[in-house]
Amino acid sequence: MIYLDNSATTEPYREVVDAFVKVSRQFFGNPSSLHGIGLEAEKLLNESRRQLAELLGVKDKEIFFTSGGTEGNNTAIKGIAFEYRKRGKHIITTSVEHPSVYETCRQLEGLGFDVTYLPVGSDGAVRVSDVEMAIRDDTILVSVMHTNNEVGAVQPIEAIGRLLQNYPKIFFHVDCVQAIGKTPVDFRKANIDLATVSAHKFHGLKGTGALFVREGIRLSPLLAGGNQEKGLRSGTENVAGIVAMAKALRLEMEKMAAERGNLLEMKHYLLDELEKIPQVTVHSRREGASPNIVNFSVRGMKGEVLVHALEERGIYVSTTSACSSKLEKPSRTLLAMGVPKELAQSALRISLSYTNTMEEIRIAAETIKETIESLQKVMRGKR
Repeated sequence: MIYLDNSATTEPYREVVDAFVKVSRQFFGNPSSLHGIGLEAEKLLNESRRQLAELLGVKDKEIFFTSGGTEGNNTAIKGIAFEYRKRGKHIITTSVEHPSVYETCRQLEGLGFDVTYLPVGSDGAVRVSDVEMAIRDDTILVSVMHTNNEVGAVQPIEAIGRLLQNYPKIFFHVDCVQAIGKTPVDFRKANIDLATVSAHKFHGLKGTGALFVREGIRLSPLLAGGNQEKGLRSGTENVAGIVAMAKALRLEMEKMAAERGNLLEMKHYLLDELEKIPQVTVHSRREGASPNIVNFSVRGMKGEVLVHALEERGIYVSTTSACSSKLEKPSRTLLAMGVPKELAQSALRISLSYTNTMEEIRIAAETIKETIESLQKVMRGKR
């Protein structure tokens, strides 16, 4: 098996699973309890918060634990919208955001908010000048993802952050789910106010995530209850998952520092091989993009057909975002980039990890070529 769907989810590192099991068995107490077992759990929770903050270059008090990217994005966007709606009801985002941002904004439109969805170029990136032109007196939030989950386009986050320094009443949220561990992100340098992180994208466990909220910002909570996470996110914390997330992030950051060049080498090899296939159109860029995502289409062939054909040969890839793969709709991101509907419907995404090897990529590239040729022969025979 060659697993190349790491943007959907990653296989947890063994050390991460071991940490989860150990904490689940030995430190099972509720961190809100006053007795010794609860205090042990609370100590682990605080230490994990400190580790995550240090790895992300922020303060302990600015890290809030969530269940993952979807909750983090909803909390950030709705939290700002509801808390600061007296200041204004205008939000700026892009046409290529993850559904947990895009659909949240659509939901807010139904509640009386006004949302501007900025276009992107053929490279999948938004223009900073478009952000500036969209700003109004009643704008309270700009939400732009760092790395696109489908094509790997990296947005000009630092440039947008510099622009927004001129507008101190506008908050800046960045969905960093696909960036963390793949592309260095400096929250301070980019003037980011809120940022979303999800553990299972960097070999942690599903159901754990974190939201960075710059000190001094107030958010209206989505969940009311026991006042955990300073009242922002009520509900008993998943201590074992959080400890595992901190370990996963440390391991991923170490690998990024040492092996990011290998990831780029594998991506470039894939691009070279795919560009040799006449029927293939590549949508991901070599430069100014994530080092681990390659998106391409095969003319005249549905993406899901190729996904299943490759699976039969032990190669696991995906079509669009995992959250949208069963909707049978062309990729909203590719359409926004100007890709024709027919090509958008045939798109495939390969997403790499530090656990992949160049030998696996060579095998995958050859298998993709052979599978396309085989399917085309079958299709010609049916005509």
